[in-house]
Amino acid sequence: MNKLLIQLTLLLGVTGLSFGAIQRPDYDDTPNPEFLNSSWMATIPDDQPLSEVTMPGTHNTMALYGGVYAECQTWTLASQLRAGIRFLDIRVRHVDGNLTIHHGVSYQRAHFGHVLEGVAEFLHEHPSETVLMRLKEEFSETNDIYGAVVNYIHSYAHWDLLWHSRLVPTMGEARGKLIILQDFSGPDLGMRYGSLDIADRWKVPSLLYVEEKWQSVYDHLEAAPVGNMAQIFLTYSSGAGVFAFPRAVAQRVNAQLYNYLWAKTNVNQRFGIICMDFPAAPMIQMIIDFQLRGTTKKRQALNPAPSEAGLKQTASLTNKILKLLTDNV
Repeated sequence: MNKLLIQLTLLLGVTGLSFGAIQRPDYDDTPNPEFLNSSWMATIPDDQPLSEVTMPGTHNTMALYGGVYAECQTWTLASQLRAGIRFLDIRVRHVDGNLTIHHGVSYQRAHFGHVLEGVAEFLHEHPSETVLMRLKEEFSETNDIYGAVVNYIHSYAHWDLLWHSRLVPTMGEARGKLIILQDFSGPDLGMRYGSLDIADRWKVPSLLYVEEKWQSVYDHLEAAPVGNMAQIFLTYSSGAGVFAFPRAVAQRVNAQLYNYLWAKTNVNQRFGIICMDFPAAPMIQMIIDFQLRGTTKKRQALNPAPSEAGLKQTASLTNKILKLLTDNV
């Protein structure tokens, strides 16, 4: 009987799932990031292709409402960008030219114009950065959102905000730009989402399948450093199913992802975009720190631009050194 109960709770995806806010190094479903990292791309050389940059992203970026089946994040778009997120996953429902934000049936109390305004404001304040945005239609089947998207860009942002090419830009070309990864038909607005090397095994029927999900994440992260360096790699660590809520999957997969990256701390590799549900600031910082050494590291040494997290660590280290010196006087 006890074994049957354990299997049933695993199937329902509720074991170890806390409904109170949690802030761990790998997982955070509190309202605000532990610390921010708004301008981390400033230290990346201008001539480095974006395909060689490792960056954090969020799956279903705007999915903050709708209950345990729909919610994938708890931070606002502004908080995510300031925390260091540079890949957004945006889903729009198309009705009579209107583009509202949805996760499945769940309306997310926003429209595409709010997203564009938020990104434009962030890039205006942080011109050293770039934002990549997967954009697709959800909870409608018009297969014709191109015109509406263009209208929203003109109404809520500006045409020159976009990177208008299918080619992968260098960091210098991408600064201050929104790069739309176009997951819909129509003329080019930016890069095509399908041009990326993507691992998105999102179906996790129950928590009994979490290890299979993690294996797909692991395999793609292992492939990224030896894959085509001219191609952007995108790995989704997120997953869900009828018997596995996004929170429950993230609490387990994020922990494995954090341990995996921690073990790789000293390697010189690119991992591409790592896209998560409920990421934590320390996890984001760890991903940001995986920039290819060489030119990047030389530039950091000559012209350091420490993050908020780095400043905290430096202050802590300085205090320890001063204490040691005082104790030895």
